[in-house]
Amino acid sequence: MEDWYPEALAAIATRLGVAFTDLAPPRSRRLRTPSGPDIQALDWGGQGPSAVLLHGGALTARTWDYVALGLRADFRIVALDLRGHGASDWANDYSIESCATDVVSVLDGLAIERTHLAGMSLGGIVGCEVALRHPDRTASLTMVDVVSRPIFAATARMRGFISDFRGASTINEVVEMALAASPKSDPQRLQYRMRALLKRGSDGRLIWKNDRRRPTDFAAILRHLAGFEVRVHQMPAPFLLARGGDSLIVTEEAAHDFAARFPNGRWLNIPGAGHNVQEDNPRELANALRDFWGRRLRSMTFEDVEHCTAQDG
Repeated sequence: MEDWYPEALAAIATRLGVAFTDLAPPRSRRLRTPSGPDIQALDWGGQGPSAVLLHGGALTARTWDYVALGLRADFRIVALDLRGHGASDWANDYSIESCATDVVSVLDGLAIERTHLAGMSLGGIVGCEVALRHPDRTASLTMVDVVSRPIFAATARMRGFISDFRGASTINEVVEMALAASPKSDPQRLQYRMRALLKRGSDGRLIWKNDRRRPTDFAAILRHLAGFEVRVHQMPAPFLLARGGDSLIVTEEAAHDFAARFPNGRWLNIPGAGHNVQEDNPRELANALRDFWGRRLRSMTFEDVEHCTAQDG
């Protein structure tokens, strides 16, 4: 992989407490969809049950690197670039339905009959659509820091940084811009993230890889999310909502209410994480996914688990 930085990945993963033994790069797979764009997949290998990871808006499959590194020993991990993102083709249609169709095409292309689905933000919406449309292909669904009615205003600063970006000469320059918008961010993780999100434009300056030809239709996405409220009660697959413990976008009340709509739903807080849970606290998210996929996760928040542990001790 051209943008594989194993030393940086290992240093960050170790600092964040992610245990791993295999630092080999994932295999890049480019898969055709019947009537849409080609989709890029990162196949981390593994001999266990399969799990497909879907990123949030304006991110790429690389946002899952820390989590995938920690899970690849036990699961067949595949992370996708959604259409219009990363190395996947651009398109004229970015509806949730079209993105969900792409995911199923990738499953077919990789000969994966049934899989665990985990998606953060936009990826969680796409994953939920796949699970509703294809229950026979879905072993479980995890939505990361997204509910049917998120606090959309809390994303304004993040959306503003992305939309106002007009290019830069170096990665370090972009990191400085990002820190000005979000001073509490980790510079090392920001630099790792930006290496995956940026490319050189025709003028030699760094620009976003994702399709920025027209504004994202956030109103349509929010309507689609709200529509899940009357659909998810039919979902047979086990459901987990992993909320960032410090999230400004998903409240605990909203997490509880949304998870309760599923026949087999539960939710938990991932401590020390904001919206980008998979980058903020990949160790706890990987542990939660491992337990959930292994049917060992209790239906309670991490705070409750810590309280029970203290009482048992």
